[in-house]
Amino acid sequence: MSAATTGHETVTPRSDRELKLEEAAIARKYMDRTPWEMVAWGLGNFVFWLSLWPLTFAGILPLWAAFVLSTLSITICYLPSHEAQHSIIAREGTPLRWLNELVGHVSTIPLLLPYRIAWITHRRHHAFANDPERDPDYVNKGETWWKAAWNGFQARQFGAMNSYGKVMGASSDPDVPRAMKEAALLSLSYYAILTLLAWSGHALEAALIWWLPRHLAMTYILIFLAWAPHHPMEETGRYRDTRAWRSPVGTILSMGMEYHLVHHLFPRIPLFQTGPAYWELQGLLEERGYRSDRPD
Repeated sequence: MSAATTGHETVTPRSDRELKLEEAAIARKYMDRTPWEMVAWGLGNFVFWLSLWPLTFAGILPLWAAFVLSTLSITICYLPSHEAQHSIIAREGTPLRWLNELVGHVSTIPLLLPYRIAWITHRRHHAFANDPERDPDYVNKGETWWKAAWNGFQARQFGAMNSYGKVMGASSDPDVPRAMKEAALLSLSYYAILTLLAWSGHALEAALIWWLPRHLAMTYILIFLAWAPHHPMEETGRYRDTRAWRSPVGTILSMGMEYHLVHHLFPRIPLFQTGPAYWELQGLLEERGYRSDRPD
């Protein structure tokens, strides 16, 4: 181990093991808390989105307002499911595991993102972040956010063999067959509902409460959850495949992703704790040569 001299003081760099132990000790302080706010968010937001339909059909809510509210609702529906994908709400074998799965499945129905598909592909993203061949989110790479948005839009068109489909097709995960059945059921239900609404004279409601809001929401989600935290998607490695950054729209509107580095390092830290964890870990991360674009 080499030593560095600063003025009259000799500083001995800490070993990798020492740094890991200190990182883990800090991270543990932010784990193992049930994020009840995410449970309320995921289930409550789904009920809110469902309520838009009868309110609009009854003439209580103008269609333009339903469109705005639906877009907002679908935009924020992914994060509770994301917590469930990492078993943050409840681990396997614990009494509240059913709640973890319920939030995971229900919260992303408006987004048309099956929970088990998201869970399998998201695990692969964590394992191979920024790998052009193995990261399913790599399709969102782009020099600018609008190029990334266009790439994502093209990838999710009906009939497109997107990166999620490739991952599922090549995976040996025993959950894949069940995940594919659930995905098929959700997709068929979606298109059947849109067709019935159009046939019954409610094509505009179908388009403005579900079809268009879903695409707008997915674009926003991909920009702030996939593109921005990893941009320019050129480096790999534990401290380099994602970053800490400052969003021009702030932490809340960027959905807490300014501290995405912490999430990749310690996926069991709840979203609302990644900021405090980042600031406590910052000194250690600097020793690790982490990637930061924050002008702090």
